[in-house]
Amino acid sequence: MHLGFNRSDFVLRNDGKGEDTFIAQWNSDQPQPSVAEIETAHAEWQAEYDAQEYARNRREEYPSIEECVHAILDDQLDALQVKRQAVKAKYPKS
Repeated sequence: MHLGFNRSDFVLRNDGKGEDTFIAQWNSDQPQPSVAEIETAHAEWQAEYDAQEYARNRREEYPSIEECVHAILDDQLDALQVKRQAVKAKYPKS
């Protein structure tokens, strides 16, 4: 997506012979990007993905929606916030 294409614009193939995956068919009306452009876009995507690891980790450990609803109904918002802050401290933003 960094290059503006979607999965219908190309067909990837890996013959399983130790070779890297390659573009076997180009379906877009736009020019096919070079290997260097693809590698640059992948590096950018990887950096963005890696930078969001803390958010993925937090999402796994934050209180569930059910726990949040119970905290609201039981007037336990302070305890809920303590749990959330503990998760944020465990997985800080970079």
